[in-house]
Amino acid sequence: MPTLAIVGAGPGMGLAIARTFGSRGFDVALIARTKEKLETLVDQLGQEGITAAAFPADILDRASLTDALDAAKAHFGGIDVLEYSPAPHSPVPGITLAAPSEVTVDNLQPMMEYSFYGAIAATRTVLPAMREAGAGTLLFTTGGGSVDPVPMFGNVNASQAALRNWVINLNKELAGSGVHAAHVAISVWIGDGGPEGFPTATSEEIAPLYWDLHENRDRSEAVFGA
Repeated sequence: MPTLAIVGAGPGMGLAIARTFGSRGFDVALIARTKEKLETLVDQLGQEGITAAAFPADILDRASLTDALDAAKAHFGGIDVLEYSPAPHSPVPGITLAAPSEVTVDNLQPMMEYSFYGAIAATRTVLPAMREAGAGTLLFTTGGGSVDPVPMFGNVNASQAALRNWVINLNKELAGSGVHAAHVAISVWIGDGGPEGFPTATSEEIAPLYWDLHENRDRSEAVFGA
């Protein structure tokens, strides 16, 4: 069975992406901070006939993230698709929002750690085996502000734009290797409770885009809701 590893797995996009790949024959490794929440997702997927396992890790602790991915590789025999999409649903220590004129090294650095450096650490853990096998997919998610920035998210957008640039460039480097890297920018509010007048979509409506990028290997980017 091929294996999908989701870094930042949760009950929204993570679960929807897991279902999208799991229904097509993938096993799923779920990585996030809270073991209990991950085990709930594992149970949900299991009831749907999808084999999944939980690997708790703190994305801000790169050694923890690397250990979780190594454990997932050992458990499933490898990782064929990596999807990186951490999105905090509860306060993360040290992370605050800042407008562009209010961005400082101190409030930008945690966002770089969370959005960008974690993605690099995860990639460096799985990419060597993918290159050796001549096959693999690396998928990375940001908000739409990585493409069209929003002032209130000045530090968030800057870190996610750095990730976007790196992913597109990584895909250029990997051309001809059999490994594909792609970026997804989500320019809608996911689910209910968004700002009035802001476009919305469900996780289930967005998730098929990830399968399309996995299958359509000549695309390095997709923007949902633009």
